[in-house]
Amino acid sequence: MTIVPDGRDRLSEWRHALLRYVRSGHPDLTNRQMALLLVVGREGGLHTVRGLAARLGVSKPVVTRALNSLTAFDMVARRVDERDRRSVFIDLTPAGEAFLIAFEALLGDDSGDLN
Repeated sequence: MTIVPDGRDRLSEWRHALLRYVRSGHPDLTNRQMALLLVVGREGGLHTVRGLAARLGVSKPVVTRALNSLTAFDMVARRVDERDRRSVFIDLTPAGEAFLIAFEALLGDDSGDLN
């Protein structure tokens, strides 16, 4: 068991957060989809498929598949660069931002018995 200095077990906290997430009714995102959403939503700058692939250490097709799912959930949108129409930027949508806010609330919510 990994105990952090304040005495909390991080894996138990993560387990509780995941249980709340599964029960929340939010879309069931894969770890890759969640990682992409967090990078796009919480790391500044412009995001491209190439940049996201490099950031996560995966191939561009892997990122494209994950982005297709996130686009279907209306959590991200693709935007063509007006200066260079060959480039596409990935933007967080309002629904994606709302999802991240709700997920963050699940991480700190210790209401209810989730054992």
